[in-house]
Amino acid sequence: MGTWATDAFGNDYAMDWAQDLHEYKTLELVETTLDNVIDSQEAELEAPFAAEALAALEVIARLLGKPGEDDPATAEVDEWVAACKKKVTPPLLDKARLAFERITAESSELRQLWQDSEHFADWQADVAALRARVLGPDAA
Repeated sequence: MGTWATDAFGNDYAMDWAQDLHEYKTLELVETTLDNVIDSQEAELEAPFAAEALAALEVIARLLGKPGEDDPATAEVDEWVAACKKKVTPPLLDKARLAFERITAESSELRQLWQDSEHFADWQADVAALRARVLGPDAA
């Protein structure tokens, strides 16, 4: 995986996912992406699924009016969010909570990859900040 930053869109999987997002007019891709993480029966959550889910969670944060850092990589996502007329529902937030749990669990390959790097604390901080933006400050 090409990775250049610890934020949700700082890797190739997330950027590819963001390009696919433009093919949708609803939150279908966001919800399906979270379902892939939540419903996975594998003992270990594969890194690509976790990286895509973090991108989906960042989209939810932006739909809630709580965006992360803006950069050239998020410009197209912001355009999609601005055009999206869908609301974030409580069931979607429940899925977000479950996805965060899987992504940060010991059995997450993405977490393990970051844990083996010198940037693990930065990644954890970025995920915690995203979680707080999506689920509220008490959820971090």
